[in-house]
Amino acid sequence: MAPGHVAYGMRASFGIAYITPEIVIAWERGEGAPTSGELTALAGALWCSPSELIGVPRTLREYRLALGLAPEDVARSVGLEIHSYLRMEETGDWQGNDRQSTALAEALRLTPRALATVTGRDAHLAELLRDAARTRWQGSVRPISRLVPVQRRELEDVLHEMHLEYQALMAATLSWGGGMSPGSGDAGRQFLERILDEFWSRIRHP
Repeated sequence: MAPGHVAYGMRASFGIAYITPEIVIAWERGEGAPTSGELTALAGALWCSPSELIGVPRTLREYRLALGLAPEDVARSVGLEIHSYLRMEETGDWQGNDRQSTALAEALRLTPRALATVTGRDAHLAELLRDAARTRWQGSVRPISRLVPVQRRELEDVLHEMHLEYQALMAATLSWGGGMSPGSGDAGRQFLERILDEFWSRIRHP
């Protein structure tokens, strides 16, 4: 299908009269993104589901669209006014409390990792995980448990394991003279850079 065919299908079948081939081309190039209604019409014109167009969701909006939910439905499930929810969805700045975060995860079928990502907790979580690897991991258990829904015993085991692994990587870089060998610390830095992947790959029972 050419962009013109897609635009015509959206106009004829879904009544979105302003869609032009240029708009479709802009979406394809990543120079713009369709609204909820436009995405539904686009999926219909291409004979697929909105989730197939989105691929792997990365934002609150994308998770909602992938499930075909209206923002009003999610806001009601979470216990927020629609305008408050839409503002959080548009800005990516989640302000819900713990109960609302749990309700959000249920409404959008979010894994613990996806919940941390879409609610903007990844950066803080990564910082705490790096501290746990570099210093005393015990002090990071409580603040991390407030960010992610992971059983405390498993959280302690994973943090301890990651701490030992990082310390072993850094110990291996020491030369016999007590200094650092050439290129030393690379493995440790790489470990810290992928700290979120390391953490979630070890969590078995969130």
